[in-house]
Parts: sequence; structure tokens; C-alpha cells
Amino acid sequence: MATFLYKLGRLTFRRRRFVALIWVALLAIAGVGMATASTATSSSFSIPGTEAQRAFDLLEQRNPGGSADGATARVVFKAPGGEKVTDAENKREITGIVKELGTGSDQVAVAADPFTTDAVSQDGSTAYISVTYKVNSMELTDDTRTALEDAGKDARDSGMKVEIGGDALQVMPHTGTAEVIGVAIAAVVLVITFGSLVAAGLPLITALVGVGIGVGSITALANVLDLGSTTGILATMIGLAVGIDYALFIVSRYRAELAEGREREEAAGRAVGTAGSAVVFAGLTVVIALAGLAVVNIPMLTKMGLAAAATVAIAVLIALTLVPAALGFAGKRVLGRKARKASQDASGATGADSGAEAKPNMGTRWARFVLRKPVWVMLVGVLGLGVIAVPAASLEMGLPDDGAQPKSTTQRQAYDMLSDGFGPGFNGPLLVVVDGKDSSDPKAAADRVSKEVESLGVAAVVPPAFNKAGDTATITVIPKDRPSSHATEEVVHDIRDAGKDVQADSGAEVLVTGATAMNIDFSQKMNDALVPYLALVVGLAFLLLMLVFRSVLVPLKAALGFLLSVVAALGAVVAVFQWGWLGSLFGVEQTGPIMSMMPIFMVGVVFGLAMDYEVFLVTRMREAYVHGESPGQAIVTGFKHGARVVTAAAVIMMAVFSGFIGSSEQMVKMIGFSLAVAVLFDAFVVRMAIVPAVLALLGKKAWWLPRWLDRALPDVDVEGEKLQKLLGDGSGSPQKPGDGDGDRELARV
Repeated sequence: MATFLYKLGRLTFRRRRFVALIWVALLAIAGVGMATASTATSSSFSIPGTEAQRAFDLLEQRNPGGSADGATARVVFKAPGGEKVTDAENKREITGIVKELGTGSDQVAVAADPFTTDAVSQDGSTAYISVTYKVNSMELTDDTRTALEDAGKDARDSGMKVEIGGDALQVMPHTGTAEVIGVAIAAVVLVITFGSLVAAGLPLITALVGVGIGVGSITALANVLDLGSTTGILATMIGLAVGIDYALFIVSRYRAELAEGREREEAAGRAVGTAGSAVVFAGLTVVIALAGLAVVNIPMLTKMGLAAAATVAIAVLIALTLVPAALGFAGKRVLGRKARKASQDASGATGADSGAEAKPNMGTRWARFVLRKPVWVMLVGVLGLGVIAVPAASLEMGLPDDGAQPKSTTQRQAYDMLSDGFGPGFNGPLLVVVDGKDSSDPKAAADRVSKEVESLGVAAVVPPAFNKAGDTATITVIPKDRPSSHATEEVVHDIRDAGKDVQADSGAEVLVTGATAMNIDFSQKMNDALVPYLALVVGLAFLLLMLVFRSVLVPLKAALGFLLSVVAALGAVVAVFQWGWLGSLFGVEQTGPIMSMMPIFMVGVVFGLAMDYEVFLVTRMREAYVHGESPGQAIVTGFKHGARVVTAAAVIMMAVFSGFIGSSEQMVKMIGFSLAVAVLFDAFVVRMAIVPAVLALLGKKAWWLPRWLDRALPDVDVEGEKLQKLLGDGSGSPQKPGDGDGDRELARV
């Protein structure tokens, strides 16, 4: 592989104008597609294989109560102190608003009068208008949304409190200025790392090109592929981080090759041949982790993972082609002034001067410290992450509703008003579906289900409503507790258990659905899928890393280190978002259960990123070991060349991910935080401390591989040993294009 990538690097360097033109054309095509595409809608949410989804599909098929795809809203009214909503003046205001909503937009299907639908609280203080739309929330026009927001203006002027809940006010999530700040921090880190504005700008520009192509394509195809509105944001988060990092590693290796006296084209070829090999395998681990989300069998999660994986694949291709092409345009300006001056001084120095040993850098000094105290470094790192991971034992998962919104939002205030007026369970009604197609008396079966549910101690049970065919009934059940409570979850399980007895006696199948039941089933599906997902992703990546490192223990250590960092990251997420520790610092206004999809999504992304650092850092050690250095010295060499770059890459990723903490979307905020802390733990504790400590303790055993396995595994030559031999440059001495047998063979490129 190293030889092929070496040829590719030299080819793209020479044909840089043609390569740049291709990528600019692809960016333009993606931009046009994004500009001309219709607005992305919410991705259809389904959970195949769950009872809640089967019930939903049954309702869609037999349509007892109309389509469930449209957006909904609840306009909630609370009368001033001492008054009731049933008072003549207040009632007249609310009735007028019902008419306004019903005629204000052709997208409104139904605006229900609370005085005819029994939507008034027992004490008369609260009432609500249920509004159902013909389209989903992302397809609502601005005029329709404005009409909804202005619906209670006159009522507010008269003294009533009016708030609006439901998904009709849902809009595209935004990340705010924090995302820009994250990119700005990345730029500062690159300038400090390289000491050159040109070298710092190159990874940023190429990464933005990759993200532009990826996100532009996702936006253009969003409605065709049902990708949803948040897929592009998550692809941006991952694509921008890995795009900068992959370009960073190529540029850093290119500068190192120039410092050794290589010609520019030769330096580009060697940089892509060596660091590029690490980029390919690091990118493959990320792609495997993201594409592996398909194992969960949640279409929305699968599409998010595949879209982000495609963006990562584009970042790898750009690092291997556009980056060396851009290096050709940059010339020697990719080196800072000090580096260029040092290079000129070195070219005129005497042999004794040129052979002087360079001053040890921070990476070298840290590696030597770890080699002296490997046991202590390992213990401190493992115990420290273990303490942070303790809150993960209290992890509670669920999907957010309006109760998780900040208290300042109208959705949250409407949620609280409904809870106060009608009871906590009113915000999460359950829908019990009785399929009486195989029953001799569907009505009797439905009545029995109603009585069984009432005996469970719920707040209210609405009488069964049948479809036109009379074979399917729906029963609305109001629990006593809030939707995300354990008590409500127990009610769902109790209803399902009671339904089994009904089916056994009458033949009528009983199913529980609704948003609350969907959330419960979704969380359970996430829990059930976590172990198979981990087994698949870790197993495939373990095999991939065996190819890279030609070792059994190094991939095993990498996997165990990942598990430690991801559990610690989960502990931090629980502490902040569930317990509220330092919540105000990260903009967490409302604590609650961790979103069900977050842990498994974080596992997928963090595993890929963790393997990035493992590959970039340890391949340098492997390269030094293969070229004859002792295990201990190979660790020092790896840190000498890789620690600074890996540190910069980690800080950049943390900055980019932290930018998404400012998002208005709770899921994006939580994922941004979790990825940022996971990178912090994995890069600086696991990869920079625990990994070298373990390698120091293992010594030569770290690179052990059974002979039979060594013969069975293909040699992908990530460390470039075959490339060195082909170039006739095993000593590492500078070589110009055209010198030696190896270059005559490669001149055909």
C-alpha cells in the first residue's frame, strides 16, 4: 500500500492543477445540488421489530383515526387568578382563536374547540386547543408557523397566559456562533503547530472542501433518501474534525521529509506513502464504526451513520489527493520563516555541525518519563478514568419531549401548564390498539381491555373508538406519572402483560403505542443492540489493526483502552446532563435521561477516533521498531515525531466538537459534549499515557505475532518498509528523483 500511495502522492503533486480542478468541480456540483434541493424534512422515525411500531403500522393500514404523519400543536390557555377559562369573555376569546387557526392556513387539518372536546381542566383554570396539520413540522410554511405563534396574542392582551407545545414549532436546529469559535480555535492550534499561516490554512481549506462536498450532497439527497434535518449537522461535526486531522498528518510528514533534504515532489510522495497509509486505515476504522450502526436496525440511525461515513471517506480521499496537490501550490511557504532559515543554515553547515543532536522536544521528554515510571503512569491513568466512569452506572436513557426543553421556551411552559391542569401523565398519553380482526366479538374484547387498564391505577381511560370496519379499536390511556418516569414504563409493561391474557381468551391482539411507548421500545432496542454492535465493530477493527501493526497485543490494548475512555466519557455525560453537575457551564437548563441513541452513536464515533490516534502514534513506533530500534527507543521515536501532531489533532477535534455544544438541538449538544470529553480522555490519558506505559512493560512481546498468523495475514506495509527498500533508501539518507534503481522503477509513474 505504501508504494501505491507514494506513486499517488507524486502523481497528484505533479498534476496538481488537474486534481484541484476536479475537487473544485465536485464542490460546485454539490453546492448547486444543495441550493436547488427542496427543504429537508424530518426523517421518518420507525423502530422495526417493536410492538409500538407494529401498532403504528396497523393504525396506518386500517386508519381508525386518520393519518399520524402531520404536525401537531397544543395552544394552552391559563386564566388569570380568580377567573376560569369558561367565563364568558375568556371563552369568547378562545373560541375566536379556534376559528382563526382553522381558517388561517390551508395546511391546518383540524383545530379542535376545547369546549366541545372536553379539553378543559376540572378546576376550569386551563384549556387547550388541539391543532393537527396536513404536513409534518418541517414542511410547514413560515406563514402557517407565524399564524400559530400569533394565535394567542389577543388572549394575552386580555390577561390570559398562552403557551404553545407540540412539534409544529420544531425548526431546523442551529449550532450558533460556538461552531465558528471551534473552527477559529482549530486555526490557532494549526498556526502554533506549524509556525506558518500557509501550512495552518491548508488543512482547514481542504477539510472545508470535503465537508462542503459531503454536506452539500447530503442536503441535495435529503428528501430523496429521507435523511432528515440533523444528518447534515452530524456529518459536518465528524467530517470537519477528521478532515482537519488527516490533512494535518500529511502536511506534518511532508514538512518532516523536507527537513531531511528531500525534493518537494519526493517529499509529497513519501508523506502520502507513509502518513497516508495511516490515514487510510484510520479512516477505515471510522467508516466501519459509523456504518456498523446499521446493526441496530433503526433506519434513522443507519442513515445518520452512513452519511457521516461517506463524509469521512471523502476526507480520506482529499487527504490523499488534494492535500499533496495543495502542497505543490504552497511551495516552501509551507515551512515557517524559522524553519526555512534553519534549512538554509543546515545546507551550509559542516558535517560536524549537521550531525549535532537536536534538542529533545516535549514528546521525547514525556516518553522517557513514562519509560522510567510505566507502572505508576498506567495506574494513575486507569484509576483516574475509573473514578470519572462511576456515574455511568446510573445511566438512564430515554427520548426527550417538551419537558426536556429549557424553562424559558413556550414548549416547556405549555408542558408545565398541561401537567398542572390535567396531571403529569397528560403529556404522554398511551394509545392501546385492539386488533379484533381474528376475534368473534371485537367490541367485547375492547371493553375488557378498557376495564383491565382501569384496574392498573391509571389517571384516565377514554372509551374505545372503532374504525369504520369495526375490527380495530383505539383506547387512549392517561398515566398518572410523567412520560419519562419508571412508573409509566411499568404501566406500559403491565398493559402488554394483560393484553396477552385477552388475546388468549378472545383472539384479539392488544398493542401499546404512542410517543411514550415508542420511547420505551426505542431505549430497549438501543440497550439490546449495544453488545452486538460493540462485538462487530471491535472485532472488525481488531482484525484491521492486526494488519496494521502485525501484532496481537497492540490491537487488544487499543480496544481495551477505547472501552475505558468511552465509559469515562459516559460517566461525564451522566454527571452533566443527568445529574446537572456543571450543567450551567455547558448550557444545560434541564436535566433528565440521556437520549437513547447517544451512547451507541458515541461508541461508534469515539471508537473510530480512538483508533485514529492509535494508528497515527503507534505506527511511528512500529516503523522505528521495524527499522531496528529497541522497543523502548521506538516508543521515544514515536513520541518525538508524533506527540506534537497528535496533541494538535486532539485539541482541534475537541474544539470542533465543543462548538456543537452551543446547538439548540439537545441531541447535537449532548453528542458534541460527549465526543469532546471522549477525545480528551482517549488522546491525552489513554493514547499518550496508558499506551506507552503498557508498551514499555510489554517490551518486545508487544510486537509478537504467531508465525502461522503472520503468514496468513497480507502485508499491507503501513510503515513503508517495502517502499524504503524499493527506493534504495534504507539508511534514510536524502535521495533525489532519478537516483538509484528504485527511482528508475518508480519513474514510470
